[in-house]
Amino acid sequence: MTSAVISADLQTAFDAAVARSKTLSTRPDNLTLLQLYALYKQGSSGDVSGERPGMTDFVARAKWDAWAALRGTSRAQAMQRYIDAIGDMG
Repeated sequence: MTSAVISADLQTAFDAAVARSKTLSTRPDNLTLLQLYALYKQGSSGDVSGERPGMTDFVARAKWDAWAALRGTSRAQAMQRYIDAIGDMG
C-alpha cells in the first residue's frame, strides 16, 4: 500500500471520527480545535494550498498556519492521527 492510497477501512473510520467530532460532550480548547482542523484538512485534502491569509484575518491565518505545519504528512497518517485524537476525547 502506498501513501497515496487510502484504504476503505481508514476512510470509514475517518468519516466516523468526523461525525463523532460534531457530537463531543465538551468543546475542546482552541489549540486542540486548531490541531483537529489541520489534521482534518491534511487528511481530506493533502498539503495546504493557496495564499496565507492576511494578518488581519486572525482565525483564517491560524487555521492556515496549523494546516501548513503538517505539510508533507501523508493523508493516511493525518487521518489516523485525527481518528486517534477524537478517540482520546472519550
